[in-house]
Amino acid sequence: MTQPVDRPFTIAGVTFGSRLIVGTGKYPSHEVMRQCHQASGTQLVTVAVRRLDLKAPGEAPLLSFIDRSAIRLLPNTAGCYTADDAVRTCHLARELGLSDWVKLEVLGDERTLYPDVEATLAAARRLVKEGFTVLPYTSDDPVVAKRLEEAGCAAVMPLAAPIGSGLGVRNPHNLRLVMEAVKVPVIVDAGVGTASDAAIAMELGCDGLLLNTAIAAAQEPVRMARAMRQAVEAGRDAFLAGRIPMKPYASASSPVVGLVGR
Repeated sequence: MTQPVDRPFTIAGVTFGSRLIVGTGKYPSHEVMRQCHQASGTQLVTVAVRRLDLKAPGEAPLLSFIDRSAIRLLPNTAGCYTADDAVRTCHLARELGLSDWVKLEVLGDERTLYPDVEATLAAARRLVKEGFTVLPYTSDDPVVAKRLEEAGCAAVMPLAAPIGSGLGVRNPHNLRLVMEAVKVPVIVDAGVGTASDAAIAMELGCDGLLLNTAIAAAQEPVRMARAMRQAVEAGRDAFLAGRIPMKPYASASSPVVGLVGR
């Protein structure tokens, strides 16, 4: 068995100390969100541009609760169902000064929130040509992942399960195929429900993990954020350590050769 090779988590020439990317939606409050970001150790946070209210009355705008000195923003195109809408949303993020990095989402179905891979590819090609660093949310299809890499995407982000479902990694085999198909970072996006799901994704050898609902909707979000941080680190260490082979029958933990009486 080949020993896994450790490599830094580098996207478009930027290296991150944390492999966990966190969102900003569904938290009980902006302050809880801020505490979760801190507890998770994240250095990259995704923000839904179409749901961002920069003139929100009352509580200060969401962006003021994100430590921009330690965290890079990753605007996303959540809620877009066409390539044109997604491209316009990315340009809006650029005009607002948020970032030229974008998490591209072009959805194809309102019930499953699965990506429209054809529209995603079309939008990705346009955005790369226009100077954006594109991280696309996509299906766990190695052919599509390769096409996105060829389009110039800085990473590919296959789903583990439907967005917000908490079902965990449904198809580990396909994720392995995606990792074999591309050289850019593979970041599991969507479907993680708890820390064990995060560990499993990282044990497969994925470069990073993006999640939001699993933390934001937990009964104790800050505690879950800390658990996710530890799970991502543990899963990565387990991948690098190399697990033992699975066997159909028992194998004694202690050697029997040389035992007295044998």
